[in-house]
Amino acid sequence: MEQFEENQRKLLENAQAHGPERKGPPREGPALLQGIVLCGRCGNRMTVHYHRIRERPVPDYVCQREGIQRAERICQRIPGAGLEVAIGRLLIETVTPLTLEVAHSVEEEIKRRRDEVEGLHQKNIERLRFEADLARRRFMQVDPDNRLVADELEGEWNEKLRAHKYALEALEERRQAQVQALNQEQRARILALAKDFPRLWNDPRTPSRERKRMVRLLVEDVTLIKDNEITAHVRFKGGTTQTISLPPPPPIAELRKNPVHLVAEVDRLLDDYTHGQIAAILTHKGMRTVDGEPLGRLSIRYIQEAYGLVPRYDRLRNRGMLTLSELAEQLGVVRTTVKSWNQAGFLRSHLYNDRNDCLFEPMGEEAPVKGKHKGLADSLRQMRLSRKLTSQRHDEVQYEA
Repeated sequence: MEQFEENQRKLLENAQAHGPERKGPPREGPALLQGIVLCGRCGNRMTVHYHRIRERPVPDYVCQREGIQRAERICQRIPGAGLEVAIGRLLIETVTPLTLEVAHSVEEEIKRRRDEVEGLHQKNIERLRFEADLARRRFMQVDPDNRLVADELEGEWNEKLRAHKYALEALEERRQAQVQALNQEQRARILALAKDFPRLWNDPRTPSRERKRMVRLLVEDVTLIKDNEITAHVRFKGGTTQTISLPPPPPIAELRKNPVHLVAEVDRLLDDYTHGQIAAILTHKGMRTVDGEPLGRLSIRYIQEAYGLVPRYDRLRNRGMLTLSELAEQLGVVRTTVKSWNQAGFLRSHLYNDRNDCLFEPMGEEAPVKGKHKGLADSLRQMRLSRKLTSQRHDEVQYEA
């Protein structure tokens, strides 16, 4: 009768889709309070929704029963990241007077499960013993002159005896293994949980499901209310309660803001570098976007536009730089000549984007003179062709090697 009532209690606690459920079984997923959170407004159990931040699932606790059943608006939605950190700190601070109770509960749970399994094995052994006795009686009652039937019944009897023997040996081996595990691994874990709970809790190798089980050994349920701040009423095993108050989470726009020092670095580097060059410099320094992604040309452009930074083109123009057409008009040459002089190094140019577009410093007395560098374009063309052929021959030699 006691076993039946215990089973009914567990079935009621683990119900998820029927009846006025107040708890749920611990499942996979990082939500620490999954299954034991109650809404402080309507009293219903809150469910878990996940969203991703930097490829990491983050839980939200949502009261949506009325919304599902009656198409009403969601009662409460409470972000779980900060709440779970606060609950973890509370458990670490509170666990000291409860260590013996925790260790006792864990050990009792292990013993109960071991006894359940052993009971099943015992019932199987009793069944095999009964079948062996039945086979023996059949063999003893057979007519000795009927050798064919006697041989078959004797073989069946021997088979039942072997099955019974193997079951006994398996049960004995299991008992020895369980005793060994309880004396070494399980008792060590229980002792560590009782004496060094903070280390186990903060260990990144501890699975989420194990953390949830530790929480359930200590906490009966958590009631949440969201108003000007988030209030969590934590009810421990035995009836003790604690209340935690948390500030409301910042708006999503604040969470998506890039670090101030990253924006300042981009602003400073725009004086001398293009978007792609800035991305390479900051990546070399180990900086990343607010989402933890590597910096690229487009992310630098986004930062410049989102934070109202002056573009590099405008900065160069404000410093008196000239466009290609303006410099060609100043020098009295065509645009192609200016490009050739720039490639030869006769001009002082500054890239303003990653497509090799340039602005030029005004030229004074050192400006190249029209006609003085006649044939320069042909020389540059020959030089580029020579470099290309040399590179091709180098690649062919490497390929043959």
